Amino acid sequence: MQYNRMPIEIESPEEVGYDTIRYNLSESSVRDRTLGELNIDLSSVVLAYSEHRGILPLRQIIAEESPILSADQVLITTGAAMALFIVSTTLLKTSDHLIVIRPNYATNIETPRAIGCQMSVIDLEFDKGFDLDPAQIKAALRSNTKLISITNPHNPTSKLFSEATIRAIVAIAEENDCYLIVDETYRDLNFQTPLRPYAATLSDKVISICSLSKAFGVPGIRIGWLICRDPNLMYKLLAAKEQIILGNSIIDETIALHLLTQKTTLLPVIHAQIQENYAVFKQWASSQTLIEYVMPEAGGVCFVRLKAEYDLDFDAFRQNLYNTHQTFVGFGHWFEQSERYFRLGFAYPSATELAEGLRCFEECLKENSR
Repeated sequence: MQYNRMPIEIESPEEVGYDTIRYNLSESSVRDRTLGELNIDLSSVVLAYSEHRGILPLRQIIAEESPILSADQVLITTGAAMALFIVSTTLLKTSDHLIVIRPNYATNIETPRAIGCQMSVIDLEFDKGFDLDPAQIKAALRSNTKLISITNPHNPTSKLFSEATIRAIVAIAEENDCYLIVDETYRDLNFQTPLRPYAATLSDKVISICSLSKAFGVPGIRIGWLICRDPNLMYKLLAAKEQIILGNSIIDETIALHLLTQKTTLLPVIHAQIQENYAVFKQWASSQTLIEYVMPEAGGVCFVRLKAEYDLDFDAFRQNLYNTHQTFVGFGHWFEQSERYFRLGFAYPSATELAEGLRCFEECLKENSR
C-alpha cells in the first residue's frame, strides 16, 4: 500500500496548534471535554490487556440499542478511523471495485486509493441538496463490486439521507452480493429528529461505523466501533484489528463505558447546546450575500459555497483568516471539492465564539473578494 497524508489531517487544528486559533469553526464535533468533567475514578482500573473485541460491558451497551443486535456483533476500534481502515483493507484488493460518494471524510476515499482498487465516485451535488440517488449507485455497479461506501449523517454537509434511500441501497447490496458500509460517525449529533437504528440492523450485508469522538467531545480517548452481523466477516475484521493493535487501551474503554451509561442524560444537554448554536448560525446564514448553503439536517457542520458571481483571492483569504482574524474553517480541498466550498462547524464553539467567528469569516470574505 502506498500511503499519502491527507490535507484534512495536514491542516487540522491539532497540527496547526489549538492555541493559535481563537475562533475554531473547522471542527465537526462538540467541544472537547476535560477528564475532570467526566467525574470518573480510574484508580481501580487494572492496566491489563483488554478483550480483543473490546470489553464486554461496552459492547453490550452498544448492542442494547437494538433488540436484534448482540455484543458479538460489535467490535471496538481505535476511533472510527481504524474501523474504516480495517473494513477497506479486509474487503478490497487491487482487482476489486468500490463505489463511494463524494464529498466525504478523506479516509473513505484515500485508503481504497492506497489499496489500488478500482473505484467509482458518485459526486453529490449542491444544487440537488446533496441528496443521494440510489439509481446512481445501481448504475455504477460492476461484476467485481465488493463494497459500497456512504456516510449518514453525511460529512461535510450534515445531510441526513432518508430511510427509503438507505433501504434502497441496502437492497442493491443484497441483490449484488456486495457489502455496504455506512459511516455513522455523526449519528448521535442528530439533534433535530429521533435517533434512527444502526443501518447494520437492516441486513448482514451492512457494516455500521460509529464513534464517541464527535457527539461526546472525547476524541482523545480514540474509541469507535463497527457493527457487523456477518460472523465470517466479523472474524476477519477481528483478525485485522489484532494484527494492527491487538486490543484497545483499557482506560479508554472504561471511559467510553462510563459515557455510554449516561448517554440518555448527556445527549439532551448536548443537543440543546447545538440547537442554540444552530439558531445563531441560521440567523447569520439568512443574512448572507456572498455565500449560499444547504441547511444542515443532522450534524454540527454546514458546507457553504461562495456564490458564482464573486471572485476570491483564496490564498490571501486563507492566510488573512488565520493570521489576522485567528479564525479557522474547513476548506473545500479537504473534501476534494472546489475552493469555493467551506465547511463551517457550529457545534464546537460557544454561541458567542460562533457569532464572532462567523463575523470574522464574513469580513475576511469581503476583504479578499475581487
